[in-house]
Amino acid sequence: MKAYEVENVKYDGKIYFLIRRKEDENICLYPTKYLKHKTNSNRSPNTVKHIAFSLSYFMGYLKEQGSQFEDVYKLSYSAQMEFFQNFLYWIKGGKHLSGELKKIPDNKTCNSYLRDVFGFYQFLEMEYEQFGSLSVLSDKTVSYTNAIGIRRTKLCRSFDGYLKAVSSKGKSIEREKIIILLDACTNCRDQLLLLLLAETGFRIGELLGVRYVEDIDYQKCRIRVEPRMDNENEVRAKYEEDRWAKVSKETFDILLFYYAKYRNLLKESEYLFVTLTGESAGSALTEDAVNAMLRRLQKKTQIKVTSHMLRHYFANERRKNGWSLELISQALGHRNLQTTINYLNISNDELIEASEELYRKNAALYMADKLL
Repeated sequence: MKAYEVENVKYDGKIYFLIRRKEDENICLYPTKYLKHKTNSNRSPNTVKHIAFSLSYFMGYLKEQGSQFEDVYKLSYSAQMEFFQNFLYWIKGGKHLSGELKKIPDNKTCNSYLRDVFGFYQFLEMEYEQFGSLSVLSDKTVSYTNAIGIRRTKLCRSFDGYLKAVSSKGKSIEREKIIILLDACTNCRDQLLLLLLAETGFRIGELLGVRYVEDIDYQKCRIRVEPRMDNENEVRAKYEEDRWAKVSKETFDILLFYYAKYRNLLKESEYLFVTLTGESAGSALTEDAVNAMLRRLQKKTQIKVTSHMLRHYFANERRKNGWSLELISQALGHRNLQTTINYLNISNDELIEASEELYRKNAALYMADKLL
């Protein structure tokens, strides 16, 4: 049985998360203050929710060790290192699941939980002088590329004991499978949703936040991501940056057909994508409803598809058509070029073919005939 429970409350248009101790139902003060701080810093609800569960897992680990947050500061460097590494192995072993039938996390996920914990400790250090600082966190300068491709550096606190994470390429989907999925859709709203995910590269939360009056340029066939905090369906853009995407004329015709067919429902909402049936008809479509629709399509076609796979499809199609890495990155709303690179499915055969083509075009440069 879990010792701590994550809850949320909605207040003044924002979702606030809290952690409650199950044995006495008391709210855990410091972690909840930190979660409130992250919400007030305009971090997305999904991000704050992830942090909340990370902290609840760590508190469960502390309870098993008979320790409190502040006890860790008293440990030596080597003892702190061992303490946090043991937490990683505790997570890796599924101890945080408390018998629930869930997938054991990979190394990358385990590390993300610990990064959230370190963020909390750094908040304690900034907010409460008596805590001091963790000796296992060292200052490190890192370089990164911002949204417009400019290289920058920043100082951060790093930890040398993370589990070795295996980098993996995200899954894409082939055009032929998308066509099968489109044919299997039961209404034009779902078809439009799939097409726009594939043609814009928007995140699902970004697309579900599109408002058909404010965010669509009907003359130029363009759709905009507009960051908002007050969406009815509680979706939001990942970053506070707006961007436009061009849509094909064929897909825009489907958009206009969808609007004409469901105009009475859409009049009751400002959102492009709405629920079509039931008591909530006319209300903004939610991520859960989209995921349920994609699962139904998978059951019908035996083709697995997620909104993120369609985002990967967007990236790979643009690369095949000659888009630069920087342009693809900007279209996807990435802040790091490496993230964009991880989206691209470049095979070894393709690398070899590219090298052979380079050698053919530049054979004279090597002057092999003069060297032999």
